[in-house]
Amino acid sequence: MTTPTLMEMDKTPTTLALPRLPTKIQPGHLERLAVVYIRQSTLAQVTHNTESTALQYGLQQRVEQLGWGRERIEVIDEDLGRSATSVEGRPGFQRLVAEVGLDHVGLIMGVEMSRLARCSKDWHQLLEICALFGTLIADLDGIYDPSDYNDRLLLGLKGTMSEAELHVLKQRLYQGKLNKARRGELIHGVPTGYMRRPNGEVGLDPDEQVQGVVRLIFEKFSEYGTINGVLQYLAAHHIQIGVRLRGGPDKGELVWRRPNRMTLSNLLHHPLYAGAYTFGRRQVDSRRKQAGRPSTGRMVMPQEKWLVLIKEVFPCYISWEQYLDNQRRLEANQNRAAQLGAIRHGPSILSGLVVCSHCQRRMTVRYSGHDKQLSYVCSRLYTDYGQQRCQSLSGKALNRFIGEQVLQALQPASLELSLRAAQRVEQDRKQLEQLFTQRLERAHYEAERAARQYRVVEPENRLVARHLEREWEQKLLAERKLQEEYDRFGARQPRVLSEKERQQIRQLAHSIPALWHAPTTTEAERKALVRQLVEKIVVEVLGHSEQVQVQIQWAGGYQSQHGLIRPVARWEQFSQYEQLKTHLRHLLSQGLTSRQIAQQLNSQGWKPPKRREQFTAQGVRGLLVRMGLASVHRSPVYCQPKLKKNEWGVPDLAERLGMPQVTLHHWIYRGWVQARQLDGRQGRWVVWANAKEIKRLEQLRHYPPGYWSRRHWFNPKEEK
Repeated sequence: MTTPTLMEMDKTPTTLALPRLPTKIQPGHLERLAVVYIRQSTLAQVTHNTESTALQYGLQQRVEQLGWGRERIEVIDEDLGRSATSVEGRPGFQRLVAEVGLDHVGLIMGVEMSRLARCSKDWHQLLEICALFGTLIADLDGIYDPSDYNDRLLLGLKGTMSEAELHVLKQRLYQGKLNKARRGELIHGVPTGYMRRPNGEVGLDPDEQVQGVVRLIFEKFSEYGTINGVLQYLAAHHIQIGVRLRGGPDKGELVWRRPNRMTLSNLLHHPLYAGAYTFGRRQVDSRRKQAGRPSTGRMVMPQEKWLVLIKEVFPCYISWEQYLDNQRRLEANQNRAAQLGAIRHGPSILSGLVVCSHCQRRMTVRYSGHDKQLSYVCSRLYTDYGQQRCQSLSGKALNRFIGEQVLQALQPASLELSLRAAQRVEQDRKQLEQLFTQRLERAHYEAERAARQYRVVEPENRLVARHLEREWEQKLLAERKLQEEYDRFGARQPRVLSEKERQQIRQLAHSIPALWHAPTTTEAERKALVRQLVEKIVVEVLGHSEQVQVQIQWAGGYQSQHGLIRPVARWEQFSQYEQLKTHLRHLLSQGLTSRQIAQQLNSQGWKPPKRREQFTAQGVRGLLVRMGLASVHRSPVYCQPKLKKNEWGVPDLAERLGMPQVTLHHWIYRGWVQARQLDGRQGRWVVWANAKEIKRLEQLRHYPPGYWSRRHWFNPKEEK
């Protein structure tokens, strides 16, 4: 055998015989199920794009040609009408992943990769599971093995293209919608009080009653300042809101519904009532959506983040300035530290107005003690940072002082207030009467319409005639009830004020202090009056003394400075304590009694730092004892009463038990000890206590206050 030469080797063909590649479908795949996954993005596609749905169902024949029997083919079509942007809300895809994870699936067939997932996270998760359990993926272009490098690269590219395609489609739709919105032409629905004409224009609702109710809501919000106040007014006068149906067989029909808080909130927040077109007022925040917000993830954005704002486009009920003012009031009504807050019915008429001079934060309201004493406390630094509280002062003293200043400011405007009050009352009655008239007119029309329908029907057709007759009777009954209600309203509140009512309003306006202190005047009304005149009250407590500097910022920009005396807990906090002690020694040296000393101090203008308005004989006696100018038992201000056996005076027993006198008085008032009061005005108390009782009181003295209960009260029968 001869070896070929180099020339002969060059002439020899150089083709290399490659080994034949094995087919991807193995017997192990055929032993498992073949799943045909069918999906359409929307219900409209399912209804109208029937060819695409039929094509996907026809994939069963393609799977049979690959070697699977019909009984080994399973169709998953639960995701018809569902988007593939996420695995959420797709039970079919979730079941598919679960079957693959259980090693039940050998092949997944889809018309294209975008039918399975348009999210890279979901797509690659499916590829990982299929590669782990050896499941093939097939479409109209071929069969792919996710465990093979080349097939995996191609499948990843297809999944990325599916996601990018969805993004491109969304961007095209969004940009088209945004361009239309910038022209002010993208209008989906209009709120109550408006109606969209057939030509697409937006105008006021042609029904006068609908317009009247909407205008009344805005006027009452300007008067009351809160949604709850407007809601209470509408409910008290049985005023309903007219709404146009947006869907169903009666689309566009006017129905009357009772008002609710959500409807009023949407009405007051909607800028369309100010004639403005907006787009992007509510935007989707994916972070809020993941944090458990509503499924849409939409949240109201501030005005500077609106995408489109075009003013003076539609007919309006209010001006743009009034709309902005309403938004500020609604925001201020929120119960937050930085906001003024809505008017409530508590006794703190200055809540939200008092500001600390040290940290410039709003002071909070606190109620303490069994009598719920009101005080204003600056505790923001203590709550947030664990620091010391800035300051606190009695709320009763500050409320009384600010009330006096407000009454002085209102005194020159009493006549104008009376005229405005009369005009406001007449205006309210006129509006209510107009609404009643419109409701009566509507009820009369509906009754006449029911009568015409009854007369048109043939008398022999009793099946229809009976129903129309009952409907006619119901309309007549509703009209009669409304007429009776209107008659009662007219008798109770005539449209024009009588001379007697006008005279009462003038008298109330001229005697504003009496109106302020009247028991019929609520705390909410006092708060509303104060907020009309005062914007902010800055207080500064001078050290730990009773002296307080008050700065009132009035509406309009004027500021006034004042001094205030607050109650303090100890005499040592009194800024003039040393001068008072010197003066008391001088008065005591003149031989005056405690009652005479109290009268002298009051006439000379001295004010006690406690909660009392004036010095009393009892207060003077206690102060002299504290100063060491008199003893408890033998002093010109104390006379030992005649006591019976086992009876003690309150000072003596308190000293014997080693407890404050005020605590013993508290036990007396609660009935926890046996005591009697001596004869005379404000007679002293004496307590019965033998050796056994003293031992019991000494033991109970060491228990915490909450330990006292009815079982520890004094029981005379047990002693006997």
